[in-house]
Amino acid sequence: MLNALRWGRARKQRAAQLCVAVSARAREPVFFRDFAVPDTIDGRFDLVALHAWLVLERLQAQGERELAQAFIDAQFERFDEGLRELGAGDMGMSRRMTKMSGAFYGRLEAYGAATDAAALADALVRNLYRGEAAAVEPARALAKYALVARARLAGIAVDKTDPDFGSLPVRA
Repeated sequence: MLNALRWGRARKQRAAQLCVAVSARAREPVFFRDFAVPDTIDGRFDLVALHAWLVLERLQAQGERELAQAFIDAQFERFDEGLRELGAGDMGMSRRMTKMSGAFYGRLEAYGAATDAAALADALVRNLYRGEAAAVEPARALAKYALVARARLAGIAVDKTDPDFGSLPVRA
């Protein structure tokens, strides 16, 4: 019984650490400055979703289903806290979280279904850039960055080590 409690506590702690790492990478100024990601709640959410997708995919590949679920739970706790810090109250919070959940899982599905850089860039244009035609070029660069980060994460046990997404993207 005590081992189960320790594992559960350790899993929650590791999930929280992964959330911090994902948020830190998603908040890098280069995404907003050089890649025209809107520095808004939506833009930040989309960058978190992109990086969370990379971590979740790696956790699934490692067979870490419980940690993956704990990571999602921790991420949604952070979303809830963020909305409350912005002044959202209990009224309507369920509706907001349901909408956010649909958006998050929709992005995970879109990014996961992308079979190559072009398909991932298309998914980024639709989601991150809200279909903006001028965003095709930055979306392509971000897709290449995400695929390099994915390959880099493939060699890391993210259940034990902080995710290393590699170098920050550079827009040519």
